[in-house]
Amino acid sequence: MRHRKAGRKLGRTASHRKAMLRNMVTSLFEHERIVTTVPKAKEARRVAEKMITLAKRGGLHSRRQAYSYIQSKDVVAKLFDLISPQYADRQGGYTRIIRTGSRLGDAAPMAILELVGYEDTEPAVEE
Repeated sequence: MRHRKAGRKLGRTASHRKAMLRNMVTSLFEHERIVTTVPKAKEARRVAEKMITLAKRGGLHSRRQAYSYIQSKDVVAKLFDLISPQYADRQGGYTRIIRTGSRLGDAAPMAILELVGYEDTEPAVEE
């Protein structure tokens, strides 16, 4: 029985899964939007929301905890200085998962994982 065993294994070893989620969360905060499969997005969302909560708490200990998970000092600085003030009055729900259909190669369900305040900075192409 797998009672109270939270989290998905995603068909990977524990070290591969940890490295993949660290990369995904780092990329999410760097670009504010990533495209991935639905199960990976759901797992990355859990970690990303915890990192934003750490950033909202502020303080040196929280920053060091974020450094231990996120791989780039620039991304941690962005998280604490730019991203967390946007969510200062929000009680959770910092990310959004938008399902985009199936991938062509293997029909895996795809999704966009983005921060709630994300706005597309690229101009729309007009014809």
